[in-house]
Amino acid sequence: MSDQALVLAASAIGAGLAMIAGIGAGIGQGFAAGKGAEAVGKQPEAQGVITRTMLLGAAVAETTGIYGLVIALILLFANPLIGLLG
Repeated sequence: MSDQALVLAASAIGAGLAMIAGIGAGIGQGFAAGKGAEAVGKQPEAQGVITRTMLLGAAVAETTGIYGLVIALILLFANPLIGLLG
């Protein structure tokens, strides 16, 4: 097996592992939405503050998934590790 094939195989595995970050983001956003709906049900007069805080938390959780996607795309299509081989 050549060095280039080994780097490409390891990059594909790394890209797959990077996409696991999307699972955590999805779970976090679902949990935040559920707790936000529960909070609005308990205190409907605070809906604006609760919704704003929930959306901010969802945006922060989504960045984790986006970072994982960017890393996976870099490893698959703009692989900087191939240049290290010589």
